[in-house]
Amino acid sequence: MRNICMTVSYDGTSYNGFQSQPGLNTVQDRLERAIALLAGEEVKITASGRTDAGVHARGQVFNFLTSSQIPLNRWCMAINARLPDDIRVWDARQVADDFHSRRWAKRKTYRYSIRVGKYMDPLRRHMEFYHPTALRIDAMREALTYVEGEHDFTSFCSIRTVAPSRIRTIYEARLETEEADKHLQSSVFHIYLTGNGFLYNMVRIIVGTLMQIGEGKREASHMKAILEARNRGLAGPTAMAHGLMLWEVFYEDSPIIT
Repeated sequence: MRNICMTVSYDGTSYNGFQSQPGLNTVQDRLERAIALLAGEEVKITASGRTDAGVHARGQVFNFLTSSQIPLNRWCMAINARLPDDIRVWDARQVADDFHSRRWAKRKTYRYSIRVGKYMDPLRRHMEFYHPTALRIDAMREALTYVEGEHDFTSFCSIRTVAPSRIRTIYEARLETEEADKHLQSSVFHIYLTGNGFLYNMVRIIVGTLMQIGEGKREASHMKAILEARNRGLAGPTAMAHGLMLWEVFYEDSPIIT
């Protein structure tokens, strides 16, 4: 048996999330089906984490055990030929027998994209949240500094969160802007959050709160008070799923298993 680790990108628009669910269309189901068709055996893949319905991934990592002797350099092209066009595997490696893509992950980066201005981009509408009016970018940047470090993120997770501990560490929180699109008279900025783990809806609730700060409904300093209160009711709404992307998963010193 070999333990194969792969990296996959997908547009989550048409899927009910990553994790397999009875009667629903998920990315995991599509991947397992493609691998079964290729290898001639049923496999169960383990991913670095789950993404919700409508959420995308640039660098989701998963692994599975297989008795197939297909050479590693053939796996990606062969699997992609059996996948829909909105899912693409782009890296395949053999890893240690005890490697587990979720348990071995050291940190992850999520990106949330927001377009601000006169017109939305119809070509990127599934990957960006559109906000027609200006946002206070500097205030949002200041607010992001309060979530860096180790904190109890109870205020920024769904009440349906079942994790026994709400303590997580955010290593980096930043906001980057793209050059404005003169035709659409709008511009995009991306919020990046890198941490050792994320609670259910944590990134989307942080972003929803940031947008209220950007709109002038809250001050940047309120982010600190909300965090310390450990009360979900004090934070902003959960931002829409389609602006969110699992950007990268890191193992040891490299984002890809070697």
